[in-house]
Amino acid sequence: MTRIIPVFVNSQRVEIANDATALDAVRLWSESAAEEVASGSRMLLDDRGLPIDPSTTVHGGSIFRLVPARTAGEQAHDADDAAE
Repeated sequence: MTRIIPVFVNSQRVEIANDATALDAVRLWSESAAEEVASGSRMLLDDRGLPIDPSTTVHGGSIFRLVPARTAGEQAHDADDAAE
């Protein structure tokens, strides 16, 4: 049985079916943001700040945050800076 549940995308509440994905929730919040996630230019994080797969199924109260995606080179540069 499908029911409508609240989830949060960048602190904004959206209501979506409980069998929807995180990407569906982002798409409901912003079509252009969903396209950026799908293309890899933005990353989707959970409420702990950890990256999640956009195909993750939502649950009531899910919290998603969008951040710019970082390339492997940027990540290596940040690691080098931290080591200094």
